[in-house]
Amino acid sequence: MEFIIITGLSGAGKSVAMKNMEDIGYYCVDNLPPLLVSTFYELCEKSNDERMKKIAVATDTRAGEVFDDLFASLDQLKAEKRKYKILFLDARDDVLLRRFKETRRKHPLSDHAASTEEAVHLDRALMMSVKSRADYVIDTSLLSPTQLRERISALFLGNIALGLTVTCMSFGFKYGLPAESDLVFDVRCLPNPFYIAELKPHTGLDACVYDYVMQFEQSKGYAERMINLVDYSLPLYLSEGKSQLVIAVGCTGGKHRSVTLTRVLYKHILETGQRTIVHHRDINK
Repeated sequence: MEFIIITGLSGAGKSVAMKNMEDIGYYCVDNLPPLLVSTFYELCEKSNDERMKKIAVATDTRAGEVFDDLFASLDQLKAEKRKYKILFLDARDDVLLRRFKETRRKHPLSDHAASTEEAVHLDRALMMSVKSRADYVIDTSLLSPTQLRERISALFLGNIALGLTVTCMSFGFKYGLPAESDLVFDVRCLPNPFYIAELKPHTGLDACVYDYVMQFEQSKGYAERMINLVDYSLPLYLSEGKSQLVIAVGCTGGKHRSVTLTRVLYKHILETGQRTIVHHRDINK
């Protein structure tokens, strides 16, 4: 049985995540009280219903429960050697505040805070210890609902029991560093197609940009050294028991050089047989 616990900050996209999990075949239960997680797991495990083989439950501060209850449930599952994964959705404070303002929704912790801003800060403080236990962390600050659905589908449509999942992500430094990144490579030092008039409208997904970037010795040398470091690091992360590794490759705008080098890295990791997905965060900005 696959059992996914979806949690995170209010406003970070858990509703979108749960809808997507349902779309890809998970039996979903939203707003489950933390204290009932282990009990619900046991009921699902005993069920003969085929729908109960892939479960996703969402729990967070909406439940009005102390998160010590969640830790008690998780510790009980661990003691009973029952497997589960935690997906934590995060976002910057300013993004969360904007989302609550745009939707005119009341923050779940508003009754315990003087303002929405204070409620967001309180929510983050309460969730920090939960985040530290997460197997997967997705920062949704710069993701559209469609991009979030793509990330989740890529993570969970495959066999999550295979262990480490590597996400190769391109991004633009001008839009901010991906908060969930574990390794970051800065390729702003490589020749930039942005200044070539006929290449500027294209991206690293196009052959003309890819070939331009990779024709230079410094690009080939950078790619080789990047791959060597990743090859050395992956077994170390595996032995540590890590479930997700996010490798972020950044250039200025996230459209040309970073996309090209991310494609090179993704292709290499894929050829090694490692479970990997690719995501170009800022390619359409």
